[in-house]
Amino acid sequence: MDSSPPDPLEHRVSELERRFAELISRFAHGEPVPAGAKAPDVFWALEGLRGRVGDDNAGAVLFTGAVNLPTGEHYEWQYGTAVDDMLEADWSDWAGALGALGHPVRLLLLRRVLAGTRTATELAADEALGTTGQLYHHLRLLVGAGWLHSSARGQYAVPGDRVVPLLVVLSGAKR
Repeated sequence: MDSSPPDPLEHRVSELERRFAELISRFAHGEPVPAGAKAPDVFWALEGLRGRVGDDNAGAVLFTGAVNLPTGEHYEWQYGTAVDDMLEADWSDWAGALGALGHPVRLLLLRRVLAGTRTATELAADEALGTTGQLYHHLRLLVGAGWLHSSARGQYAVPGDRVVPLLVVLSGAKR
């Protein structure tokens, strides 16, 4: 039996991780930040964005992510844009990309591809994805909208620069 005292650094890190998880949970569930409170641990990305854009405009939007897929692939990505640019853009240009995500089978298809089911043959074996004809219809829509790309050998993948945006869109849709 080991009678040595616990490592103080390990204890401090564990305590910080616990407190950080608690803060994230509170703020993720819509609890307001107390007036005048600074929460740099929670809003570190927001504080960095504010520092970059200043107060002379309508603000900016930033999304970022680091993703490890079950396939072993790793993606890191970030994107920021000025609110003025977003409000002035023609949003109808994005209807096709958003519409392609508007079907439960296509969402399931994207999830399967992210999890590693990559060939048309493997995908067609999944009864939840419908008949072969339905599957190819959904695949064409997702490829056309840029959510998937395909190789000549019938392999499908979510392009690396679309992995984080896809997860951001899904996070935004979550209630």
